[in-house]
Amino acid sequence: MKHELIMVDGNEAAARVAYQLSEVCAIYPITPSSTMAELADAWAAEGQTNLWGNIPTVVEMQSEGGAAGTVHGALQAGALATTFTASQGLMLMLPNMYKIAGELTSVVFHVAARSLAAQGLSIFGDHQDVMAARSTGFAMLASGSVQEAQDLALVAHSVTLQCRVPFIHFFDGFRTSHEVNKIVALHRDEIRALIDNDWVRAHRARALNPDHPVMRGTAQNPDTYFQSRESVNPFYEAVPARVQQCMESLGELTGRHYRLVEYHGAPDATDVIVLMGSGAATARTTVDWLNLQDRKTGVLVIRLYRPFPVQALLDALPESVRRIAVLDRTKEPGAGGEPLLLDVQSALIDGLQRGLIKRLPWLSGGRYGLSSKEFPPAMCAAVFEELASDAPRPRFTVGIVDDVSGLSLAWHPIGDLEPPSRVRALFFGLGADGTVGANKNSIKIIGELEGFHAQGYFVYDSKKSGSRTVSHLRFGPEPIDAPWLIEQASFIGCHQWGFALSVDLLEHAAEGATLLLNAPYEPDRVWAELPERLRARIRALDIRLYCIDGGRVAERNGMGNRINTIMQTCFFALAGILPRDEAIALIKESIEKSYARKGPEVVERNFAAVDDTLAHLHQVVIPAGEEQISDYPLPLAPGGSEFVQRVTGEMLAGRGDLIPVSMLPVDGTYPTATSR
Repeated sequence: MKHELIMVDGNEAAARVAYQLSEVCAIYPITPSSTMAELADAWAAEGQTNLWGNIPTVVEMQSEGGAAGTVHGALQAGALATTFTASQGLMLMLPNMYKIAGELTSVVFHVAARSLAAQGLSIFGDHQDVMAARSTGFAMLASGSVQEAQDLALVAHSVTLQCRVPFIHFFDGFRTSHEVNKIVALHRDEIRALIDNDWVRAHRARALNPDHPVMRGTAQNPDTYFQSRESVNPFYEAVPARVQQCMESLGELTGRHYRLVEYHGAPDATDVIVLMGSGAATARTTVDWLNLQDRKTGVLVIRLYRPFPVQALLDALPESVRRIAVLDRTKEPGAGGEPLLLDVQSALIDGLQRGLIKRLPWLSGGRYGLSSKEFPPAMCAAVFEELASDAPRPRFTVGIVDDVSGLSLAWHPIGDLEPPSRVRALFFGLGADGTVGANKNSIKIIGELEGFHAQGYFVYDSKKSGSRTVSHLRFGPEPIDAPWLIEQASFIGCHQWGFALSVDLLEHAAEGATLLLNAPYEPDRVWAELPERLRARIRALDIRLYCIDGGRVAERNGMGNRINTIMQTCFFALAGILPRDEAIALIKESIEKSYARKGPEVVERNFAAVDDTLAHLHQVVIPAGEEQISDYPLPLAPGGSEFVQRVTGEMLAGRGDLIPVSMLPVDGTYPTATSR
């Protein structure tokens, strides 16, 4: 069977499987899970069929509670149903989820895991929502990459039908849901091989049906409720083995092998990190780097979180381990430890009592990555440094400056851990200016070529349209599993001139990188118009500087203010990933696919813009001289309160990650009238 390689994001990867295995999709889109619902709706409208040749019914409700109720009702009627959600949306589904699980009903909810609104609302990713659902009785399966989001979605749908235990299949909001990567698509025959129609028939036979009536949804008194809750234990006990068995069947079909708990690192590791989700790839990369320096480190990745796989964890942990740091991407105020830490602690004590391990390792618990806070290898290395210290902290945070509780670990850059064959590019644009769309097009063009892999991740402000976007693109000959922002870019594109004046464009530039500016000036004037601090950085890093007046080229070719095709052409011409002529031909082929339905005139205008772009792309001559490197000023009028200067101003300057805990309001109450 020939495997199809496709460029998709994590949401689409999961939705492709969920759609194939559902008859009813009840939706109420919520960021960052919205794409799953929107794709299901679009596929149904186009008449795409599921595994059994039927078009699923996709129904949009008026709230997530309504979507969960619809799923519950469809399941009780014997249909195969699913939904997609995140954050407070998942919270609104909890009442139905307890009922669905209590009735041992086969279903999968796909969750792009996201922060919960607490002191403030956040649309970004962590594990707070799924952790709040861990007591519902749903099994929980975690994916850590775009490929896993597809593959483990299938595992969840297969096992729920076998075991009658419902599943949450989750992956990190934005970091996985919105990352575009090249994956091996599951063929319909591979999906069919893991779904036995007898399981589907058994699910149908359990439906409420007037031809063989039963009573369900009763009220129970103290005489029977407790026993009834305990009666389901055998079903949950069977889940881990069934999940592993299904993973092995998937491995036989595809060559991609997964385990409930997967260890990576030195076989005689003394220091081990335990975590779930996208941080696993970061930890693996860090472990490999540390072990090259004769360290003995490892990472234990939990995929099945509920029912917690105690035996699998004990089997996977090296006997040599002395110190363990469990990383949770959630916060449970007032608890003795975060959920994953307490589960690992319980498993280790169980292993000690049963004689399965000889000693209890030192156990530290850390929080990281809340609300999509970055977790690069440098932060992971800081955790290992803490573990290796004489007295590791029992509790810590990493990624912030905590000057209140003193829990945060210091961390420092550790150098570039990515292979030299990998091209990395950053693009600065405005929401809705076409930059992100053009970059998605670029990675699709290159990623779909044989022998190339590509990854795209897009950093948005929650205000979305009209605010700054930064696109992080990677290209290379080998698969790319790097779920952290680019730290050493060889190409930087600035699509809005204003950013050259206000943003440190070269903060993550490699020495000798190329900087492309969309500049509303003649080439011989561009240098003089740049701020002194940027000119100094260009000299210090030996940057090659290019410019184009994208607005003028767009206007000349009847494209209004749409510069995305023009800037994309410049990137292909300068980045050197493909020979220039081949790259231009691929761009034109992509234009034809994208705009053919709008008529030949639109296609020709875009073709003309591509050709005209190369004639107006110029290298800027850097004259002799010397400038002073200085900080970028706060984007504020003089004056204002200390809060405005040290908090609001730093946030506006893009340095909010550095604001210490002590400067932020404890209850989310902010001063007003700060827009002045």
